[in-house]
Amino acid sequence: MSVLAIVTNEPLDVTPIEEFVENAVNGAVVTFSGVIRNHDDDRAVTGLDYEAHPEAQRFLEECCQIVALETGLRIAAAHRIGYLAVGDVALVASVAAPHRAEAFAACERLIDLIKLTVPIWKRQHLESGVAEWVGI
Repeated sequence: MSVLAIVTNEPLDVTPIEEFVENAVNGAVVTFSGVIRNHDDDRAVTGLDYEAHPEAQRFLEECCQIVALETGLRIAAAHRIGYLAVGDVALVASVAAPHRAEAFAACERLIDLIKLTVPIWKRQHLESGVAEWVGI
């Protein structure tokens, strides 16, 4: 299966990720961009630090391979690490399929798998000056 998996501290560009999954047999491309928002529940957030295990890229690639094997589709994902401000893109996941339903389902499966298994952790910075780890 053909997959693309990237962990980087550089800003994410959706275009090459979508271009990787596109081809003439597919009529649907579904892309998810996870964007840093300005709140967590009722608390103001100013940014997030993402830290990755040294093998995070391998884990991300395994997620892409699992979904590609399950679906037979081209799969791509990229996760950014380092400090991200409100509005920055932290995660891009893209899937191309002949029809939209299977593309949406595969993209959702990929995102769920990434969040469950890829060792990337986030520490959010609150407007109050407090910084806290999330989901640990």
